[in-house]
Amino acid sequence: MRRRDFISGLGGSVAALSVGGLACTVPRTRALPRYWAWVHGGGNRTGTDWHEAFARLRGAGVHGVLVGGGDLAALADAAHTEGLAFHRWIWTLNRSGDAWVIDNHPEWFTVSREGRSSLEHPPYVGYYRWLCPTRQEVRTYLSEQVAELASDPAIDGVHLDYVRHSDVILPRGLWAKYGLVQDREYPEFDFCYCTACRESFRAQSGIDPSSFLDPSADEAWRRFRWESVTGLVRALAESAHRFETPITAAVFPSPAIARRLVRQAWDEWPLDAFFPMLYHGFYEQDIAWIGQTVREGVIALGGRAPLYAGLYLPDLPPEKLARATEVAVDGGAAGVAAFEMGRLTDEHLQALQTMGEG
Repeated sequence: MRRRDFISGLGGSVAALSVGGLACTVPRTRALPRYWAWVHGGGNRTGTDWHEAFARLRGAGVHGVLVGGGDLAALADAAHTEGLAFHRWIWTLNRSGDAWVIDNHPEWFTVSREGRSSLEHPPYVGYYRWLCPTRQEVRTYLSEQVAELASDPAIDGVHLDYVRHSDVILPRGLWAKYGLVQDREYPEFDFCYCTACRESFRAQSGIDPSSFLDPSADEAWRRFRWESVTGLVRALAESAHRFETPITAAVFPSPAIARRLVRQAWDEWPLDAFFPMLYHGFYEQDIAWIGQTVREGVIALGGRAPLYAGLYLPDLPPEKLARATEVAVDGGAAGVAAFEMGRLTDEHLQALQTMGEG
């Protein structure tokens, strides 16, 4: 699906939006399938297995898959044969699996306030190795990767994940898992203080951010890091849209939460749809919170692009999935996305199918 087809199929109006000098057209109304599933494309499934898995989703009313890993051509063919939209799901700034970058450009990785590289000292878990979005060479490298995907006729869209900084503060429900109390921004989790970030911020403000006694209190330094990520996203969107390919992103639950926890101002991004990860258990919230948080995101977007509520299946048995879908749509979501296909039981799919029948 090229972007012009994606937009012309809306049956509604579109808005011309200019964000930070990048003009783009984004849908005002529902543009993508109502139900999505994130899919891990690796593993030992055969081609026949994938056809069967995707047919099972389509039979329950799922219309699109966000697929990471595996054989792109084979997976796209299986999805299309079974009537599903196929969007390629990629890890954007978290590049723990990118051997070329690790071997050739270790200086591209983010640096904590302690002065430690996330390549050598990843926070929280071993795979938390992040590129710095301030660096022009990082933007160029990732833009080329997005362009390569966007130009491939086998895919219907590019789906960004980990397009943010590492969590300066984890969601409250995860503190115990890591034995942490994050009542403020601690230096080992605070990124990025690499030479590119420090020099760029000093050129703007005359201040070296490493000199702040309390960096979290400086509004300009906070905004600098939001805008660093946003600048990268603008470049990636431009790369995808050059080939008329939709580009979307998995983001943190609301713009306010995203700014506070991961330096992510996603309501300022020129994308074609947003998939906030409304994993209520991570935040020690109930299902009603999903609808409330959807509403915040929808209001922040102002009709510029649809929002699809990302739902975390380990915290949602089938009857709760139905309720979560209901409150998300009532809050203004254009639909929902389930994480992840492997956890979708027949009962989950029946719940989605029933909701879709209205």
